[in-house]
Amino acid sequence: MISINPKMVTHLPGAGDIQRFVLPNGITLLSRYHAESPSIALNGYISGGSLYDPRDKLGRAHFMASSLLRGTRKKNFQDIFNTLESMGASLMFGASVHSTSFGGRSLCEDLPALISLLAEGLQEPVFPLDQVERLRAMILSSLTIRAQDTSSMASMIFDRHIFKDHPYGLPEDGYVETVQKITRDDLVEAHARYFAPCSLVVAITGGGEPEQVKKIVEDSLGGWINTDHFPEIELCTPPAPAEEIREHVAIPGKSQTDIVMGNSGIKRTSPDYFAASLANSVLGQFGMMGRIGYAVREQAGLAYYASSSLNASLSAGSWEVDAGVNPQNVEKAIALIKEEIGRFVSEGVSDDELEESQANFIGRLPLSMETNQGVAAALINIERFKLGLDYYRSYPAAIAAITKDQVREVARKYLDPEKMIIVSAGVSI
Repeated sequence: MISINPKMVTHLPGAGDIQRFVLPNGITLLSRYHAESPSIALNGYISGGSLYDPRDKLGRAHFMASSLLRGTRKKNFQDIFNTLESMGASLMFGASVHSTSFGGRSLCEDLPALISLLAEGLQEPVFPLDQVERLRAMILSSLTIRAQDTSSMASMIFDRHIFKDHPYGLPEDGYVETVQKITRDDLVEAHARYFAPCSLVVAITGGGEPEQVKKIVEDSLGGWINTDHFPEIELCTPPAPAEEIREHVAIPGKSQTDIVMGNSGIKRTSPDYFAASLANSVLGQFGMMGRIGYAVREQAGLAYYASSSLNASLSAGSWEVDAGVNPQNVEKAIALIKEEIGRFVSEGVSDDELEESQANFIGRLPLSMETNQGVAAALINIERFKLGLDYYRSYPAAIAAITKDQVREVARKYLDPEKMIIVSAGVSI
């Protein structure tokens, strides 16, 4: 029986100490105050992810996000760098399928300057042509490196199969041929069309009092209006593959072959999420990478690493096993992984395995909230998936309530060793 420390639960973020504001222009702001902290953490997102990219210009959102702080109407790239450097602060943008995200941190006294920079990046980027071309060269270089990375290529082709004809199946940073087609005008147009305050979510945690934080955000972003933006796209859930699909990506000269294999998973909001997460912990995460790691790496000696992951997003997900092996051991490792998954589906988990994973999930939660950055990320998680302000305070009890039968049921529901997508990347086999 898992015991829960009530004092630990009350120290987690909850409705009693999370302030949530919606500004008149639609911006959502979440704030949690930590009086003893001299600093703040900033996290957030806005619409404009890769799902909006034209197929022939895939990577546009990633390119645009990387360009936002390369120059604004008020500051050039060097000015922005100097401003952050002088404060000892940070601010970065990135893009995913659904949105453009950002994160940063600073001392409390420098929050107005940090929010001002954020506002410039969101509202007033100018996409200087010289910086655009420098970024293009950097992105193309990273894509060239990706093409020679066995792990990255196996993962990319796995996604292409498991999310067939779906935005999740496409690489957010694009391909060499698509990035080469993206122009500065494409970046300007995408920014104007998809960035709008009504889709902006900001979380600020640390030593800033919520009402003061709200005023600072309103001063820099409260006047932003964009009524011409493109509405957000709702994605459907792609169907699960009906049969096994096997593909090998030949990359000459590699001493290691990487394998990614698995089935369709769940949405983050699925009622199966907690049970599936615990099942995944036992299967390929806990201790020395769970049952998969023990069977394939420790006992059989067939892999340099072997673990499983449950990837749950807004519209769909995957449940997969990743392994790095000697090229001569590819087929043996695949067969053993399938065998171990079949045994896991058939037998379920033991009392000890479940209780150890539950204790691990509950025990590590406070550790993830020890920093302002951890709390800010938690608040964004709450808002993105509509989990409710008391999600983290109810989390320990929800995890402790999961039973062996529930874990076995989700394993049987989502894992099928005979209908897996199996992708390997390395030397020809």
